Amino acid sequence: ASNGINKMYGRALKIFQLTFPQYLVLLALWDNDGLPITTIGSQVGMGIGTLNPILKRMTEHDWIEKKQHPTDKRTMLIFLSAKAKATKQQINQAILKELTSCDFEGMDLPELMAQLTNLQNRLDTINQKN
Repeated sequence: ASNGINKMYGRALKIFQLTFPQYLVLLALWDNDGLPITTIGSQVGMGIGTLNPILKRMTEHDWIEKKQHPTDKRTMLIFLSAKAKATKQQINQAILKELTSCDFEGMDLPELMAQLTNLQNRLDTINQKN
């Protein structure tokens, strides 16, 4: 299912030349623009080593802007570019189109989400022990 979901998002994001991890960064910033890199990392579940190359590519393709924190020079804040703000609705529509094509009708999605959350919690517990 995970591979299928990744492919579905890939199809929707391809026309915007975005990857799924880049989309996750945009989601975090659409919720709250001007976040420190560490906050974005915790929200999207990526470490700094994984996130930095993604942010670099997003800056190069004009999706985000990096600015130094006004009072803490060690902290970089990430802001949406005008392009990211302007294409938000188009990106969401492309994803909605893909989701609609999956025909989730008849599935108990809240129950599925609860089961997946339970599984993730169990895996996190096991991984913390090791």
